[in-house]
Amino acid sequence: MKTIRFNMMVLLCLVFLASCTKEEEFVEAVTNEEENTPPPNEEVGNVGELTDTPCDFTLDNVTSNSTVVIDCQMDLEGKTVNLPADVNFEFEGGEIINGTLNFSGGIIDGRLLNYQLTIEGNATLKSTTFFFDPSRWDIVQGETTSEVALSNNKKLEDLINLSKKMGATTFEMDDFDAYFEISKVTSTTSNQNFYPSVEAINVPSDFNLKMSENTHLRAYPNGVERYALLAVRNESNVTISGGNLHGERDKHDYSSGGPHAWGHVLELHGAVGVTVSNVAMSMGAGDGLKIHSLNHNYEANYIPSNDIVVTDCTFDSNRRNNVSITDGYNIIIENSTFLNAGIDTPNSTGVAPRFALDIEAYRTRDSNGEFIFYEKVSDVIIRNNTEEGSVKGGFLVAIGDNVTIENNKVSSGIGYLLATGVKIQNNEITGNGTGNAITGGRSDTETTYNNEISGNVIRGFGTGITLYSKETKIYDNEIINAQNGIFIPNKVNDMEIYNNTITSDLSGSHGVFAHIASADDVTIYNNEIDTDGYGISFVNVNLDTSDANNQVFVRDNNIISDLGVQVSNSQGIIVED
Repeated sequence: MKTIRFNMMVLLCLVFLASCTKEEEFVEAVTNEEENTPPPNEEVGNVGELTDTPCDFTLDNVTSNSTVVIDCQMDLEGKTVNLPADVNFEFEGGEIINGTLNFSGGIIDGRLLNYQLTIEGNATLKSTTFFFDPSRWDIVQGETTSEVALSNNKKLEDLINLSKKMGATTFEMDDFDAYFEISKVTSTTSNQNFYPSVEAINVPSDFNLKMSENTHLRAYPNGVERYALLAVRNESNVTISGGNLHGERDKHDYSSGGPHAWGHVLELHGAVGVTVSNVAMSMGAGDGLKIHSLNHNYEANYIPSNDIVVTDCTFDSNRRNNVSITDGYNIIIENSTFLNAGIDTPNSTGVAPRFALDIEAYRTRDSNGEFIFYEKVSDVIIRNNTEEGSVKGGFLVAIGDNVTIENNKVSSGIGYLLATGVKIQNNEITGNGTGNAITGGRSDTETTYNNEISGNVIRGFGTGITLYSKETKIYDNEIINAQNGIFIPNKVNDMEIYNNTITSDLSGSHGVFAHIASADDVTIYNNEIDTDGYGISFVNVNLDTSDANNQVFVRDNNIISDLGVQVSNSQGIIVED
């Protein structure tokens, strides 16, 4: 039936409410709380079954500042209704279809919105949370065609933008499973270049995309080298939570050649102030999550990603890396699970570098040897995560600065290559008897320094810690059953190795082993070492003519190992106490 409340009715209601006693107000409030009744300005989720009873009224006589309750089906018959100022539409199980409402201010309950109703003018949603009901928006779920998946993409992104325009700050999704075509240019007719983060489903600024464990967004199978399923591009103050984001690596068409290594499930592209929480990202042809900048570091229009938090997420079986960070700063990756990075699957092989998380800024040198920074990464924290099953390694700082990797449980190792200010601390690293638990630096580089490896517990690796470069402190680590506890195979200088505990009953295992190395200003002290072979061993160290003045100091260590300290064909080694 028709219910239109005008100003006089509102005034009478206010008079009546004012007559209530304080006791009546208290009883009513308690009753609402006990029955879990939503506050009057909040929308509930799914609209449920709608009535198909036609309305027995029209909107022809609606006046300014009035409220229209829709408890019937109103067919606008393809017409545009120009509303007076500040009309309020309430939902009570009805719907408005087949036409346009042109607002001059006013409010509408989000449950009245649907694909058969166009909203024009200036209207505000009743609630700042918009609940997405798939049955209302003509988005096809399940297996479908490329054309339909492309339509799904446009419809969902348009709806997100419409809800934001109408005042929503949260877009909430629950039971939903659909494919999205993200490999074709549809966003522009003037510039037909393909930009993955433009053609993805985009989340705008000042907005929360809230999904549930029953929400599944899937990339439609394609053959392009680059894509993104979901993206935040040059936007700020965004939250993405819940849901399952699926790449298409096992259905991807690789026949055009090349690595096809940049099909990302979620892309943060010049994003600022973004939190991603409780999201599962899997089966990307490239990375599960890619964080990078718009444009290059040396360009005037450079926009780095900044202030990013990724928490309580799951990354599984992405073909390249589970997470790649190539440009950005003030980034936290925490409390997340990393599984099977870069593994081969039944229909696709992994592609390098195949790490759980890789910080990999890109830079080159000019003809004068000066750096050209295309990308930079700094001030990153990776903490309280769990990793297992990665093909090449767990967490790697290939190129980046001021990165802390702490309190993680890792099975595939941690390392840095060209990096400064890296701290690898208080991690539990458990292997299967081979490989390196921690790799510190890279040979023949002067750009790796001021790093620390401390407080880690390492079990079951061929080598506990492998060291290169300079200005490194290695302390308070516990290394159990490694063939080599700490290994120096190359050039190191200005290094301290102290307060470590190294134990191994493996045959011929060493505590600290330097072999065919150049070592200068290195101090090894206060370590507890109990191994089957040499506690500390130097073989072919400092033999180059340029190493003539090098010195290594070995002092105050407690070595229980049967073979003690070995110095063989080496010079500059000073052993005392």
